[in-house]
Amino acid sequence: MEERKRITLPLTKETIGGLHAGDRLLLNGKMYVARDAAHQRFHEALEQGKTLPFDPDGAVIYYMGPAPAPPGEIIGSAGPTTSHRMDAYTPELLDLGLAGMIGKGARTAPVLDSIVRNKAVYMAAVGGAGALLQDRITSVRTVCYEDLGAEALREIEVEDFPVTVVVDSAGNDLYKTEPAKFAGAWKKLRGDEE
Repeated sequence: MEERKRITLPLTKETIGGLHAGDRLLLNGKMYVARDAAHQRFHEALEQGKTLPFDPDGAVIYYMGPAPAPPGEIIGSAGPTTSHRMDAYTPELLDLGLAGMIGKGARTAPVLDSIVRNKAVYMAAVGGAGALLQDRITSVRTVCYEDLGAEALREIEVEDFPVTVVVDSAGNDLYKTEPAKFAGAWKKLRGDEE
């Protein structure tokens, strides 16, 4: 099995250019955590001509709303949420320099186009593995929107946080290529194909 590449955050264009759909990574450094409610506030701030409460340049946003931290822990279960809920807001963040996103599930065409246009990357974390991902988070700081509870904007530091590149900066998309491979194999197993 291919070894995971260790990547230091924030992401640079050079690092992103060397990533390919299917690459398995271990992320190290600081990234942000935000879900749909925080993204809506980002959009409203930009519409009003305000600056964002974080610098998107080179940043990675993890689409996650953590569970409450159990006693003795800094964060609760930290699994990814479905990414398409942020799709209405993502292109404007990518245009401002956001370098990467982590979530689960396919993205819409405008987001895919924006990933390619901005030479960004979309990564997936394993859904259902929130308790394991929690152990890869070494610090947590609430940046703003505390009233949103689990959906507040947070900065986290991660160590060897496992993700897979799903959409690379050239637009290669595992959510398109892998099902096609499986469909062909299934047809072959059924005898529909020689």
